[in-house]
Order: sequence, then structure tokens, then C-alpha cells
Amino acid sequence: MNSANSGKPKRYVIITPVRDEARHIEETVKSVAQQTIVPLQWVIVDDGSTDGTGEMVDYFSAKWSWISAVHAPHQGPRANASRVMEAFYHGYPSVASFDWDFLVKLDGDLSLEPDYFERCFEEFQNDPLLGIGGGLIWSASCGTFKPDHCPLNHVRGATKIYRRTCWEAIGGLLRTPGWDTVDEVKAQMSGWKIRTFRDLKVLHFRPTGAAEGAWLNAVKDGRADYITGYHPLFMLLKCIKRMFQKPHVVGSCGLMYGFAGAYLHRTPQVDDKALIRYVRKQQMRRLLLQDSIWK
Repeated sequence: MNSANSGKPKRYVIITPVRDEARHIEETVKSVAQQTIVPLQWVIVDDGSTDGTGEMVDYFSAKWSWISAVHAPHQGPRANASRVMEAFYHGYPSVASFDWDFLVKLDGDLSLEPDYFERCFEEFQNDPLLGIGGGLIWSASCGTFKPDHCPLNHVRGATKIYRRTCWEAIGGLLRTPGWDTVDEVKAQMSGWKIRTFRDLKVLHFRPTGAAEGAWLNAVKDGRADYITGYHPLFMLLKCIKRMFQKPHVVGSCGLMYGFAGAYLHRTPQVDDKALIRYVRKQQMRRLLLQDSIWK
């Protein structure tokens, strides 16, 4: 493992896929523009918006030289999560030539504290084995913000920061549902650490999955779990556990429907048998109350 980036890095690039974020994108851009360390380049990919988001992105790119606008054609719903990754990779060539230390996948409906990235980089500097990190998501709920439940060794897809050497080790991101689990599993298989920085607050103006609704979001997650190679027993127990969390029945049934539907339709799983074996071994260790990546 190469830890050449363990010095004090400040060079980072951001890719933000957006669709119909006219209500929130300005707040996100404002919070990044106010950072104590601004990015080398921020590529905002308008994924076929119909609410004026594309025009707003063009305005921001004209105002700040380090923001560039990329327009991708509308190619159907985002409910299967693959469209988000297609939009991400539509913007990736625009940052590939930069000499960056970190790559950030950032949603377009967030607000960050002015020193957010500076403090994130301090966390990476303090731990050379930290490969993927990001702040704790606080989602809008009934007029206020509440912290999302997130395991310490997992980072939400809305704000993921990849150390370059880790990014190269995992070979980028999967262009299917489950990308934000597979990336972390690959990283951990290679000896990298994953961590959410709980003292760094990221305001999320829309709750996770709000664009699809509770049912479709649960189905999407279940399908992603199948693609990732989850053990059926682990998945069953996960669905039972979900029954005690809101939305109770919808969340649990949606997960199982998505998982079982992917199995019946023979949806291709991640093309990495070693990764699937690793995932299932870690899940069984978790069920046996042994140390695992699912702490």
C-alpha cells in the first residue's frame, strides 16, 4: 500500500451529479465556495434536469473558474441508482488530468461548514491508512435537522472522499446499485480504513431516498444488497431488524422484495467472486458476534 499522500494534502477535486436540484444547488455551491481550501476543480454534472438546474450550473461555472458544467442527456429514472454513477462518470474525464490527492463525490443538496474539507483532510493526515471518509449526514426532518444513523465504518454516498491511492486500489466505482457498498468492501479487502467523521456535520436538505420514496428506496437497497453478494441469511435478519425501524413494514418488505426480485430475475452480481466470498464471510462473523467489517 502506498502512503505517499500521508503529508498535508490540500489538492482535491469534486464531482457532483445533479438532477432537478434548483431548490438546493445554490446553497451547496455557496458552502463550497466559502471553504478554507477550495477544490482544484469541481465538475457539476447536470443529469437531464427540467427545473432550471442546468442553467444555474452554467451560471456558477461562469462565475468561478474552478467550477465546470457538464450536461448529460436525460436517460430515464434514477431509481436503480445506476444513473447516478453514469452521470458521475460523465464528469470524471474533466478531473482525471488534475494532480489531485483526493476525489470527492458530493451531492447537490448539501450544506457544509466553511472548514469542512480542511478538517476532513486533517483526519486523513492523522491516519495514513484511512482510504474513504466523510462527515455525518444530518437530514431535514419536520423543519429541523437530525443525524442519520450511520455505522462509524461506513460513509454515506452523499459525501464520500477518496484518498487517491485508495481510489486506484479499488479501481473506481461500480456503475450499478450497490456502488457505495462495493467501494468500501474493496477498500477494506486492500487494507484501507473507512470512517465517518461524526463531529463534522453535513446538512442534507432532502432525506436519503426522498427522491424515490420509501418503498422504491427500500427496493433499490434490497437490489443493491443482492448485487453486492449479501448472504441470504444475513439479508433475512436484516429485513427482520428493519421491521423495528421507520418506515416499519414498507422498509422491511421493500428490502426483501428488491433482494428476491433481483434473485428471480437473475440480476448480475458484482463480477468478483473473491469480493462476494469476503462479504459473506464478514457477515457470518457478524452473526456469530465476532469482529467483522459490519461492527
